[in-house]
Amino acid sequence: MFNFLSEYNGMFIDATKVTLSVSLIALLIGLIFGIILCVCKIGTIKIFKWLATIYVEIIRNTPILVQIMIIYFALPEIGILLSPFVAAVVALSINSAAYVSEIFRAGVNAIDKGQMEAGRSLGLSYGQTMKLIVLPQAFKNCLPALGNEFISLVKESSIVYFVGVADIMFAANAIKNATYETFGPYLVAAAIYFIITTVLSQIIKTLERKLEK
Repeated sequence: MFNFLSEYNGMFIDATKVTLSVSLIALLIGLIFGIILCVCKIGTIKIFKWLATIYVEIIRNTPILVQIMIIYFALPEIGILLSPFVAAVVALSINSAAYVSEIFRAGVNAIDKGQMEAGRSLGLSYGQTMKLIVLPQAFKNCLPALGNEFISLVKESSIVYFVGVADIMFAANAIKNATYETFGPYLVAAAIYFIITTVLSQIIKTLERKLEK
């Protein structure tokens, strides 16, 4: 069943590196952009709040596969041509940012309003209070939900092979076509995703324990 591994193990290794690269870059961009969206949504500037709300609703209510197809296949029609790797990172980042913003918004809303009032009374601006007092506490509250979002993002990255990114699913499909074996390549792909997400879960649990202390 796994005879193909001796010949194609290198392809799976390279594909795993691509999957990790796409996922990690998208995680970082999505986290930063998500925090910005969260601040816009809970801020006092109505136009930013309105734009952030529309963005989040559109992204959360459309399939990520449609989003990546639009970015890779539709944007070139208006002169924006992206490589498969960049298109995948952009699609995953903007999708993750919408969910991260809602996670942080829930975490910020769980913080006692007296924290903001205390910061302002000490002479801090709204932005400084958010950065130094509110968001660090919100991050601790949001960590489990953020961990779930990050793990989901790694699994959702399996769709990037639709636009030609040589990720784990791309390798599994290529090996299936070359060897005419179906069960083995897909089982190996599933095992790799399982290992990656399990390691991420353990890292997140370790962070949670450290923050509790």
